[in-house]
Amino acid sequence: MKTVILFVIGILLISGCKNTQKSSNLDNKGIGPIKEVIIAERIDKTLVKQGEAIFKSKCTTCHHTDKDFVGPKMAQITEKRSPEWIMNMILNPEEMLQKDAIAQELLRDYNGVTMSNQHLTQEEARAILEFLRTL
Repeated sequence: MKTVILFVIGILLISGCKNTQKSSNLDNKGIGPIKEVIIAERIDKTLVKQGEAIFKSKCTTCHHTDKDFVGPKMAQITEKRSPEWIMNMILNPEEMLQKDAIAQELLRDYNGVTMSNQHLTQEEARAILEFLRTL
C-alpha cells in the first residue's frame, strides 16, 4: 500500500512539472521586436491564406507541418509557444538562438542547424502565425 501511494505521488509530481514547463514556455515572449500580439478568437481566413503562401515559399525547406524535418514540425506549435515567441523567432532568429533558452534547446535538438533569417516583415510573420494557428 505504501508503495502504491508513493508511486501515485511520484506520478503527480511529474505531471505537475510538465504543466509548469508548458506554462513557462507559453509565458516566454522571446527576444525581438514583438512585445505583445493581440489574437482574436476567430481565425482570419484571409490572413491564413497569406501566411500559408509565405510559409510554403520561405519555411518548407526546413519545416513541415506534420513531422519533424531539418527543424521541428509546426503542428500545434501555438499550443507550445506564445504568439510573441513565434513571431520573434521568425523575425529575429539570430538573437533568439544566442539568448533564448528554448531556441537554444531546439538548436541542440536539431543538431546545431540554425534557423535562417528570411527578412520578413512583421505583417508577414503575423500572417504565418495565423496559418500556424490552424495546424
